[in-house]
Amino acid sequence: MSISHAPPGSVPDISGISKYELVPIVPSSTRRTRVPRWLRRTSGPLALLALWQVLSSTGALPQDILASPGTIAGVARDLLADGSLTSAMGVSLQRVAVGLLLGVVVGTSLALISGLFRVGEDLVDASVQMLRTVPFVGLIPLFIIWFGIGEAPKVAIITLGVSFPLYLNVYAGIRGVDSQLIEAGESLGLSRWGLVRHVILPGALPGAMTGLRYSLGIAWLALVFAEQINADSGIGFLMVQARDFLRTDVIVVCLIVYAFLGLIADFIVRTLERLLLQWRPTFTGQ
Repeated sequence: MSISHAPPGSVPDISGISKYELVPIVPSSTRRTRVPRWLRRTSGPLALLALWQVLSSTGALPQDILASPGTIAGVARDLLADGSLTSAMGVSLQRVAVGLLLGVVVGTSLALISGLFRVGEDLVDASVQMLRTVPFVGLIPLFIIWFGIGEAPKVAIITLGVSFPLYLNVYAGIRGVDSQLIEAGESLGLSRWGLVRHVILPGALPGAMTGLRYSLGIAWLALVFAEQINADSGIGFLMVQARDFLRTDVIVVCLIVYAFLGLIADFIVRTLERLLLQWRPTFTGQ
């Protein structure tokens, strides 16, 4: 096919090529069949659950080693019906809440002192770095001697486990603020408190949110150990009783409850992170 050139100033005849239309370019990611994200995120756990049920049904996984999902669901229903699981969850949540609150106050306060002031760094940072290398589980005997066998040592273990991740991330967030932003704030006439409020703290907020997520994970881990200290209530107490009677089904129910409570807490922090950090553009994957 030959294409004739139109004389200058004339309108070219495009009737012969009307069948050629402009097609918008669509990214390849949108041309693919979109699978709902909730389905993709639940497919892995559901596949593991199905495999678990198949192994239990065929006898490849004996009941005395690990109960089947159907048995565990029945046990969970019974524990909820008699109120023992609900009561244990309430006690454990209270311990985590108190320990997390104290840990956030202690960790954030130390990070502010160490991150904002050089003298504070000299006085605080070395001691915190030394203490955080000591496994907090190894301090359980000392906490029992110091605080007895009541609620105090349990809360102290959670507080200690929460403080260090939060301290490290808040401290790193403060010291990671761009120095040019500090200079810009000073050139605008901001005072010391103004720099801290409008520049340093917002810049350290992403690190603080990351530290809070880490601290929540450590809080549930510390709770497992804390509730082994002569506890007479809580999810850990149910696990100790189940261990004594070789009830793997009850142990698995308690572990699932720990996991779901941790997921709910992490979801709350991630939601808070999205609300507070709307100004920060991030890569969300392709």
